[in-house]
Amino acid sequence: MTSLGANISLRTFLLAGILLPVGLIIAINAVSLYGKTLDAVNTAYDRTLLASAKSIGEQLDVTGYDEDAVLRATVPYSALEAFEADVQTRMFYRISDLHGRSVSGFADLPPWKGRIPVQPPYAALVDFYDTSYRDSDVRVAVLLQPVASPRGRGMAVIQVAETLELRLRLTRRILLDFLWQQAALVGLIVLVVVVVVQRATRPVRRLSEELQARNEGDLTPLSAAGAPRELRPLVDATNGVMSRLAHLLENQKRFVRDTAHQLRTPLAVLKTQVQSALRGDVEPRQALGEINDTVERATTLANQMLSLAKVEQLRQQGEDTVSDLSEAVRAMALELAPLVADKDIDFDIETQPAPVLAHEWMLRELARNLLHNAIKYTPAGGALSVRVMADERTAALVVTDSGPGIPAELQPRLFQPFSAGDVRSGSGLGLAICHEIVRALGGTIELQNREKDRRRAGLDATVRLSLAQNRS
Repeated sequence: MTSLGANISLRTFLLAGILLPVGLIIAINAVSLYGKTLDAVNTAYDRTLLASAKSIGEQLDVTGYDEDAVLRATVPYSALEAFEADVQTRMFYRISDLHGRSVSGFADLPPWKGRIPVQPPYAALVDFYDTSYRDSDVRVAVLLQPVASPRGRGMAVIQVAETLELRLRLTRRILLDFLWQQAALVGLIVLVVVVVVQRATRPVRRLSEELQARNEGDLTPLSAAGAPRELRPLVDATNGVMSRLAHLLENQKRFVRDTAHQLRTPLAVLKTQVQSALRGDVEPRQALGEINDTVERATTLANQMLSLAKVEQLRQQGEDTVSDLSEAVRAMALELAPLVADKDIDFDIETQPAPVLAHEWMLRELARNLLHNAIKYTPAGGALSVRVMADERTAALVVTDSGPGIPAELQPRLFQPFSAGDVRSGSGLGLAICHEIVRALGGTIELQNREKDRRRAGLDATVRLSLAQNRS
């Protein structure tokens, strides 16, 4: 809806949407009905005018023939009273010859200047027209009446005029009856719209009341039972939003819980070390070294937990861009090069362009954790290789180290947070971060031990992501 209709109720919107076209149709029909009714009334009352004209024609006499014919008429005005419908209707007549010379009647009645229709409505030489006479609108019937007698033959022009009060009153009465009927119909439409909207919005009000009555933090799905079919997409969409909110809140709670639990231990150790140093239990240099190690572990833990939270944040935002996996891997390999050099690792890297739909930070963090783990577990002087490959649909990152591999007892909980193989060497968040990143990007991650002489000889970490052009 537009901003103009944002504050309009559904009832008002429906009433306006229905009554405006209905009112327009009623107005058009009323104008059309008025015209057609007036035509029908004229047709009916024109018969009366024609009958009165014929009655007058029966009382005419003629002397002489054709051009020499002289018409005579003795028509009292009372002869028209039988054709007057009521006291308000007045009738006038005029008899003349073909040359317009008045013979009888109201001489000031304007003479007829028209012509007989090719196909007159009645079996007579008659024409009907409207004009004004004595400040009144009148309807006039003109009858060309042949007149014959033993003494002659001629043609009379008989005009009979009637005022329009009765015709207009009858037309208006029919129109008013129609308008009252339409007003009743409009009233019925309003009543039906109000009742239907009230009943149709009842499930919406019930859902609103259910949501308002919920306790804070209650994100259980809404029940769609009994909801109209048109309302179910809204219920499903609301449940989807609530599910995502519940997932987000659960991640936040887990983050706070894990942070409180995991940081408590290094902070307690740090406090103990500081107190021991203050008491002089250990040498200052040794104490500073132990404190430094503890601070480094706490810093690494905090950074990894923040990275884990950021993965969820980026997934919720859903604002991925196209980034090159090979560039992210090479950047992280360059950043971690000092660690490789410290252990004199035989490092080999091979990449090819692999554009994927992902935030650049995600790809860098994925490469950082996989390479850091591989460097940490690769023995001094060992081999470590990194490859980024791409086919028509998939980009693959393969990190191959020569470390001890993964023990069988650790494999079931490999990607769970804080499941490090050696708690003294790490927090157990690196692989969990990799797993969350890959899941957010719709890919897969697989860790597989390599064996040599039936003994673990290293680990292959393989990540597969869809190329950017294959995702929509």
